[in-house]
Amino acid sequence: MIIIVVGMPGSGKDIFVQEAAKLGFSHIRMGDMVRLYAGESGIGPDDSSIGGFATIQREKFGPEIWAKRTLEKMPAGDVIIDGSRSLAEIQLFKSQFRDELRVIGIEAPQEMRFSRLKARGREDDPKAMKEFKSRDERELSWGLQEALENVDIKIINDKSLNEFRNECQAVLQEIIRQGKSF
Repeated sequence: MIIIVVGMPGSGKDIFVQEAAKLGFSHIRMGDMVRLYAGESGIGPDDSSIGGFATIQREKFGPEIWAKRTLEKMPAGDVIIDGSRSLAEIQLFKSQFRDELRVIGIEAPQEMRFSRLKARGREDDPKAMKEFKSRDERELSWGLQEALENVDIKIINDKSLNEFRNECQAVLQEIIRQGKSF
């Protein structure tokens, strides 16, 4: 079974992935593919450099390039793919996995997402609201809004962490239950 989780930065995708791992899912993060290829090309680790590299690669090789590169590194078995940014990427995954694929969208209020990213402190996370909004605009330009509008299940993450984890578990259990009838 393959699950793609999509959402804006800071929406809660990492928590969903953690809950899926508890159920035996392997994990591949599309952003790690971007950072891997960027590093191999000598691109710095800051958000604007990584984002610019991702955009240039999409323009050069097509909007599904990161999905293609992710497929090359995907482990076998039940996998959760984190970070798809467009319908083109999702369509490529659907062509590979057909009925075994579910797409989950996670949404959260902008202020909550910014606060979470600041607290997370990853090197490419925005430090200021202007930088955060610029990142949102870039990701939306890749087609993320259209991807979020075409998910199988949508989760709104505006609750406590514990409530969100419980909702993730419930969604995952339902997907697994449905998956037994593929």
